[in-house]
Amino acid sequence: MTDSGRAPSAAGAAVGRRIGIGLMYGLWRPRVLGAWRVPSAGPVILAVNHSHGIDGPMLMGTAPRPVHFLIKKEAFVGPLDPFLRGIGQLKVDRDTTDRKAITDALGVLTDGGVLGIFPEGTRGEGDFASLRAGLAYFAVRSGAPVVPVAVLGGRDRHSRLSSAVPALRSRVDVVFGDAFEAGDRSGRRTRKALDEATVRIQERLTAHLAEARRLTGR
Repeated sequence: MTDSGRAPSAAGAAVGRRIGIGLMYGLWRPRVLGAWRVPSAGPVILAVNHSHGIDGPMLMGTAPRPVHFLIKKEAFVGPLDPFLRGIGQLKVDRDTTDRKAITDALGVLTDGGVLGIFPEGTRGEGDFASLRAGLAYFAVRSGAPVVPVAVLGGRDRHSRLSSAVPALRSRVDVVFGDAFEAGDRSGRRTRKALDEATVRIQERLTAHLAEARRLTGR
């Protein structure tokens, strides 16, 4: 459950997707490759590199299904709090083991929804060089396939208003990779199993990012 006692809203996430489509295609020029690789039904985790401030909204507007993102609690301030909750997004405290966020995220997957995660934990180089264990936990615990996603081009030209946002009307490439299972199918959830899954995930995400850069020339 969320802090307000309600489960993440699938209908809200669908509204968020429509808003994302309008904003992202209105303000930038997304080029989407491989969206067909996202399973059309059932639980799935989108693992997204994170190098600029519009990665989450860009995925909400370009993914073929509504996405519930785990978003840092610092973003839930003022009017953004009810808005983000209303469109099915999940608040997470990155400084502790946030059990409410874990329950909400697993609930999304149990209900057959799409969970969006920035496995690097925070915005940085966006090269998947340092992964947190959260993605492996959700993938192994739920059994949901992981789809790697590379968002590229947002750092080529910055907006005049903020270096964290691409210049308006610039092209941003969103490349979806092949879905894969993070676990070893043994059902184990031990620390060793999660560590092994994290290594497996990092290898797949890094390989996808290299292929995405090759395909786009970014």
